[in-house]
Amino acid sequence: MAEDLVITKSADKKAQYQSLIPQIEALITGEDDLVANMANVCAALKEQFNWFWVGFYMVKNDQLVLGPFQGPVACTRIFKGKGVCGAAWQQAETLIVPDVDAFPGHIACSSLSRSEIVLPIFNNNEVIGVFDVDSELLAYFDETDALYLEQIIKLLNFND
Repeated sequence: MAEDLVITKSADKKAQYQSLIPQIEALITGEDDLVANMANVCAALKEQFNWFWVGFYMVKNDQLVLGPFQGPVACTRIFKGKGVCGAAWQQAETLIVPDVDAFPGHIACSSLSRSEIVLPIFNNNEVIGVFDVDSELLAYFDETDALYLEQIIKLLNFND
């Protein structure tokens, strides 16, 4: 596929995801390098939604280590249970945080981040990383984001 995306600018978030997911699938099909695919997924999502930050952290030596991302510089390492990413890792569940300032122990990589969603990445029922998205807007993320971002993560085949 050509590396051009057709960006759907609609008030309907669901329609935006439904337009983008087949494009992401086409973009990563045939490429077996996981890091390259993670990088393109971040770029596609950032381009579509203009989020403040979008990226991956992968578990290495009992820490989350920064992986491919789009946005300003980020925290390089996060301990299990620390911040939203570390909590999603520890709890092995998606966390939607409408106001990061109200989240106990939030790690402020940037004071401009106002809301966040973090999804755990599984391989054989073990959390091997997290997918983190930040917005400059309060209460931006919801169950629609959780549903479609989970589908996108599954496209990356972390189980291979």
